Amino acid sequence: MAEGLRERKKRRTRQHLSDVATWLFVERGFDAVTIAEIAQAADVSVNTVYNYFPAKEDLFLDRSSGMVDRLPRFVRGRDHGESAAEAVLRELRILVEGVSPTVGLMDGYASFMRVIEGADTLKARLWHIGQEAQLRLEATMREESGADDGDPVPDLVAGQLSWVHSTLMAHIGHEMVAGRKPEEVSRDALGLLDDMEELLGEKVLNYARRAAA
Repeated sequence: MAEGLRERKKRRTRQHLSDVATWLFVERGFDAVTIAEIAQAADVSVNTVYNYFPAKEDLFLDRSSGMVDRLPRFVRGRDHGESAAEAVLRELRILVEGVSPTVGLMDGYASFMRVIEGADTLKARLWHIGQEAQLRLEATMREESGADDGDPVPDLVAGQLSWVHSTLMAHIGHEMVAGRKPEEVSRDALGLLDDMEELLGEKVLNYARRAAA
């Protein structure tokens, strides 16, 4: 269905607010910027900002929904004959090898990470996002494997795949803050994914394998 004019306007307004807020946060730090200042810089009312973003943290972490659904989406989209872990590793390698901004491989990501490092409320929000992502993946693993409610294995496998993802993202963030180029970090991150795959047990690597076509 094509996007209507009203929806397109709302999407653009939301993006504009997020962009303005992010620029202010990078320039001055998260805690130093108020919602009123963001509204003034974006030429909107304070109420308009709150209509789109209930909390200040939402303005900076406005793409968190994509992070929460990333691994479940990879698992659901696995190929015939492919396991959940193989799908996750394959998709992460595609993003890293392609130097994708979605995994932090872009100029400016260091500034983004420094804002988070300087704000306890953003760190707390990221923790909650991580918890939500973990629960979403556990539910997906249970659905895709057909496991019984009392079976702990889907949760254990989800924990291992979440570890792979979080370790990768932490490595990329650390290296980007250190001033390295995205292409350089990409090469190292591919090696890290290989190392982590070697550490995963056969049960994890073979779990929830989709039937061959």
